[in-house]
Amino acid sequence: MTRSARSHFLSAVVGGLVVGAGLLVFGAAGRGRTETIIDEAPVASQPAAGTSGGPSGLTPHDIYQRDAPGVVYVQAKLVAPTESPFNMFHAWESNTSTGSGFLVDRRGDVLTDYHVVDGADRSGGVTVLLQGNMRRRAGVIAVDPSSDLAVLHVDMRGLPSVRPLPLGESSTVRVGDPTLTIGNPFGVDRTLSSGIVSALQHRLQASDGQAIDNVIQTDQPIDAGNAGGPLLDAGGQVIGINSEVIAPETGDRGGQALAFAVPIDTASEILARAAHAGPVRVAYIGLGGGSARGSRTGVSIASVVRGGPAAAGGVRQGDVIERVDGDPVASISDVLALVTTRSPGQSLTLTLRRRHRLRTLTVVLGSRTAPSSSDAQ
Repeated sequence: MTRSARSHFLSAVVGGLVVGAGLLVFGAAGRGRTETIIDEAPVASQPAAGTSGGPSGLTPHDIYQRDAPGVVYVQAKLVAPTESPFNMFHAWESNTSTGSGFLVDRRGDVLTDYHVVDGADRSGGVTVLLQGNMRRRAGVIAVDPSSDLAVLHVDMRGLPSVRPLPLGESSTVRVGDPTLTIGNPFGVDRTLSSGIVSALQHRLQASDGQAIDNVIQTDQPIDAGNAGGPLLDAGGQVIGINSEVIAPETGDRGGQALAFAVPIDTASEILARAAHAGPVRVAYIGLGGGSARGSRTGVSIASVVRGGPAAAGGVRQGDVIERVDGDPVASISDVLALVTTRSPGQSLTLTLRRRHRLRTLTVVLGSRTAPSSSDAQ
């Protein structure tokens, strides 16, 4: 190195030491202290459904293997089907409604949508298909039309033990959370679909006109047979009950339908009611009769049970019932079939003829124990 180069190098070193000393004395940017800055890593989001394990460490396949046996296929033979905003997929011409449900306890209680069983005989008109193609009759032990929920009861005696689905909390759900659905679309046995929570705090109108609050909207497909099935979070806990689909009004079959689920928190009241229900009880009216004579339509009442609901409502022997809640009837079987679709304590409006004069009476239905569940053929 030449003398000139050494001189420039030493000058640079000395200058750097002087500047460094000045920063130590006065502090960087004029501050009298130093600061430590730490770059925080972004908050990790939950893994998308269908990729890797969720918060519980379970993959969608793990959740399906664990929970699918507790999901059932529900079939309801309708006595008097009525159009409902929820029933866009139901085949009314066959008088059969189909959907899904899931076990919530080891007693055999199944949670599903009310509109799946609305209009069915509550003591014998509903069947469920369990794992292994085991078919059983199910009694309807609790209904809440205002939240589109119903609880069925299945006699589990003689059936393999099935694990109930774990219930979560819908209050903790966030937009963007991954979701899973296990159901029976178009009768296909226990399929798995995935998506995300698209929106929260929606409001839907139930079949009785009441509003269902805090409804969960998802982007995953919900087809016929999926209604009443569980909406699961990434940990496999039930956060909602799949309820309604709104299809695009454009007529474009390729358009994206909107799927909605009733939050599981909303089901707490009806589940508590079902837990203390005891034997399955169905509605009772206390009438006997046959077809009206001659050309007259309606049902000629042959007997009225003393002290029964019909007697208390003012029905007399010899009356001819023409309509029940506006529906025409032609036999006592028609009347009793409509009664079986109602709950004890509900009211029926009877339009009847007495001595050539039309009358309208209101009957509050009583309660009786339903026949015990048995294997359905």
